[in-house]
Amino acid sequence: MLRSKQKPKPQDSGFVLFDVYYEDGSRRSNRRVPRAALLGLDGDESARAVIEEQDREIAEKSGRPPLAITRLTRSA
Repeated sequence: MLRSKQKPKPQDSGFVLFDVYYEDGSRRSNRRVPRAALLGLDGDESARAVIEEQDREIAEKSGRPPLAITRLTRSA
């Protein structure tokens, strides 16, 4: 009797990916947010605080001001 191969189960990476849209019309894809940060009542909106903190750190290192986020969507 031949056994069929099982499909591999998706790995739980511990991160959720987001596309971030900024006030100047630019977009950054696949920004990683820890899954644990999304467990509150506000759902995906809690990702905004995490991404804004990441943007502040990047802006500090690059010497440029951070851009304001207009919207977030989960990456497909």
